This record gives sequence, C-alpha cells and structure tokens, in this order.
Amino acid sequence: GECLHRLAGHLDGICRAAFSPEGAFVLTASEDKTARIWSAASGACLRVLAGHGDVVRSAVFSPCGGEVLTASDDHTARLWSADTGEYLRTLAGHDGQVVSAVYVPDRTQVLTASEDYTAKVWSLESGDCVCTLKGHRCFVAS
Repeated sequence: GECLHRLAGHLDGICRAAFSPEGAFVLTASEDKTARIWSAASGACLRVLAGHGDVVRSAVFSPCGGEVLTASDDHTARLWSADTGEYLRTLAGHDGQVVSAVYVPDRTQVLTASEDYTAKVWSLESGDCVCTLKGHRCFVAS
C-alpha cells in the first residue's frame, strides 16, 4: 500500500473516516468538533461541517451520498448537506454523548447510539424521536 494523500486540516485527532457510497469523497470526524469532506482523488478539503459543541465521534454519508449524519459528545446528532456543507437539522434528546449514528437503508430514519445507555430511532422527515431503545447496562455503540 502506497499513501495517495495526506488529509491535513483537522486541528485535533480524527475519530472516524468513511468513503461516500460512490467512493469519490472521504468523510472524517474529529476531536476538533468538526467533520470534513475531502476529495478522494486529490485529497483537497471541500467542506468543513462546523457547529457541534464537542468532539464529533462519528460521521457517515447517507445511502445516496447527498447528506451527512454526524454524532457528537455534545449529546446530539446533526444532518448536513454533503453538496453544500449546509447544516440541516439537529437531533437532540440523548442524556449522554452520542457515539455513533447510522442511516436506515430506506433513508426515512436514522439510529443514534449513546453513552446514556440508549439507542434512539429518529424520523428524518420531522426530526422527532420515534422510539427509544432502553434496557442496556452499558453505553451503546453501533
């Protein structure tokens, strides 16, 4: 393996990295409270997703690649436009750090997992929590 690009720009450690569904972009989540979208071809930073109040633990592209979902130690998940970097919505309701967030394959809902010992299912249309999964004896991650 040869290193093709060094993705430099975060001001602190990187917690997660993922490719977009078609492989053209790389998404990183960082301890500097941001996520970034990079060109996989050139390594250039294309968008900085800033707005979380604490470490961004997780970041994933939607199944179609048009949105990004981030999870943060600030107890929230956020939705962003992958095309513009525009903030779209906050999913708030956990009592602990949100350590991961994923899309349901049909893209109507997302699932968040938290250190408050719960997982929550959210409607993407309304932004409301539709179900809280309780009963875990330790923090939940996906």
